[in-house]
Amino acid sequence: MATKAIVAAASSSKFVINPAHRFLCPKKLSSLNSSSASASASALAIKWRGISNCSPNKSARKMEGFTTTRAAAQPLENADELIASVETFIFDCDGVIWKGDKLIDGVPETLDMLRSKGKRLVFVTNNSTKSRKQYGKKFETLGLNVGEEEIFASSFAAAAYLKSINFPKDKKVYVIGEDGILKELELAGFQYLGGPEDGGKKIELKPGFLMEHDKDVGAVVVGFDRYFNYYKVQYGTLCIRENPGCLFIATNRDAVTHLTDAQEWAGGGSMVGAICGSTQRQPHVVGKPSTFMMDYLADKFGILKSQICMVGDRLDTDILFGQNGGCKTLLVLSGVTTLPMLQSPNNSIQPDFYTNKISDFLAPKAATV
Repeated sequence: MATKAIVAAASSSKFVINPAHRFLCPKKLSSLNSSSASASASALAIKWRGISNCSPNKSARKMEGFTTTRAAAQPLENADELIASVETFIFDCDGVIWKGDKLIDGVPETLDMLRSKGKRLVFVTNNSTKSRKQYGKKFETLGLNVGEEEIFASSFAAAAYLKSINFPKDKKVYVIGEDGILKELELAGFQYLGGPEDGGKKIELKPGFLMEHDKDVGAVVVGFDRYFNYYKVQYGTLCIRENPGCLFIATNRDAVTHLTDAQEWAGGGSMVGAICGSTQRQPHVVGKPSTFMMDYLADKFGILKSQICMVGDRLDTDILFGQNGGCKTLLVLSGVTTLPMLQSPNNSIQPDFYTNKISDFLAPKAATV
């Protein structure tokens, strides 16, 4: 009955936090620096536990606030006023800063202008294929001066979440995803298996064949994976269903992503959905729109969430991420969302403002959409 309740709660909400993990998130997230790891573990006093003794009811009630109807979004007519009202801008990357490997027009000048006004800039992406260091190189390749400490990818969020719940170092993490997740897990000191190297593995279904799996896997992390195959589905399924207390963590549930600037491609949500189907479990999502990264950022930089503006191109991840965190929100129409999609009567997610692209910040009054 617990599984049915979780699935029912998930189907009625646009943003799903696994009720099974409701007690795992710390009230105050500490730094993940290795020098403070032991102090952090004792200060948090949070024990890693499985999911068997959890009730979904309390968490399901918490989700009710995320579907509140908001006033219709307003076109950004006075960019200077919005800039002056906040101290930090959080930018999504795909569809806001770049599309595929192509920089969106006006981005360098916009970022330089915001920095000149003393604004803190943070870049948050649900794409887990790269680590923060690898994303730093991408920014550099595109001619943008962005430090690694300003970048937060969902690959990092997965490792940060495991650290925040004191995930046992003698347990392993099975990864359905790419190199970015592996690198962040390694930096955080966690044992892992899977990833791209399992992409070439196949299962030969002979009569009586039994697939073995590592009984020490305590968490399965699922992200975008271009090497996704049936071997990974079965291995992850066995770990989640048969290893007591094994966690199911998703970097994000994005339906589509921008692998190129020519079209949209199936996103990490398609990989997560396969594991949901085989395990009949909902994951704990650490990327947008989950508030985990927002809480971490606010704690790391010591800023009020009301002093943050979230800028993104997706309603159900970027804008909901900002709204769930209590921030101002700006939708740009340079990525996934179009104006008809925003203004559709079927859309209940309304940002505070919308505009064509972030370079509209450069005009005293933003360009009319």
